[in-house]
Amino acid sequence: MAKKSTNVRFLKFAFGLAERVAPPIGTALLNRIWFRIPVVPEKVRRPRGELPVPTPFEVGTLRGQSYGEGPTIYLVHGWGGWGLQLAAYIQPLVDLGFRVVTYDAPSHGDSGRGDEGTHASTLLEIADALTAVVAAQGPAYGVIAHSAGATATALALRDGVEAERLVFVATASDFSVNLDQMQAFLGIGPRTRAGFERRFEARFGPMDTFRMKAIVPGIAARRALPPLLLIHDRSDAETQYQGSVDLVGLWPGARLETSEGLGHRRVLRDPDLVKQVVAFLAERAPGSGATDGRERMWE
Repeated sequence: MAKKSTNVRFLKFAFGLAERVAPPIGTALLNRIWFRIPVVPEKVRRPRGELPVPTPFEVGTLRGQSYGEGPTIYLVHGWGGWGLQLAAYIQPLVDLGFRVVTYDAPSHGDSGRGDEGTHASTLLEIADALTAVVAAQGPAYGVIAHSAGATATALALRDGVEAERLVFVATASDFSVNLDQMQAFLGIGPRTRAGFERRFEARFGPMDTFRMKAIVPGIAARRALPPLLLIHDRSDAETQYQGSVDLVGLWPGARLETSEGLGHRRVLRDPDLVKQVVAFLAERAPGSGATDGRERMWE
């Protein structure tokens, strides 16, 4: 904790100084922080509880596992996450006759470095990783995606990935909000931020084009929007609950389940929410034996 406080104080000093005398240096520092992937120790990434026997696979530098047989559900983690962060869904889905595929995105977990280098990535790279894994592992019946993984999934759907049912948990719906939070926390000045936004736009286009309300029309233009279940905790300090509320209004038939006090990560393993997700995915699933399995599960 002391080291973290020292780092924050240093960054505040560095951004303050750069804003006054050398905004391009502040811009370069902000760019490095924005795309950096936090390192998560292996012991933290170990799943809780027993899991079915996995079948490991590799797709290029990506490493993952599949579990069970049947219609395939993909688990997509968020920024700084890892595939087995969503492990609470695996056993219940396998019990209902699904195949579950999970993997670590580039520069995350056990996967190799991506094009951005060690401990760095982009949202587009994470979206491309889902596209590559689906191409290698087979069509997606469903996707469960967390945080920025939900945004990456939406980008992949816009660009051609197909899925019959979607679950977005703690969706990162507007990254300009995250930039606002970072600016306030680290004391980033307006010239530094403006330089970063120009640099970002030169590579990827305006940040606004990565907002969910900009991505969803692109999906709808190429296919009917699949059923969507949204889950978001009101106390989430990392992604806006209001963003999921707004997404319900953009996505016909979408449903939002709200929790209280679980925050950004515990919402992934709450037993009641896991049951709701599994029941939603089991509706009309082809060849999964879902109805009988669901009845057994809820007994």
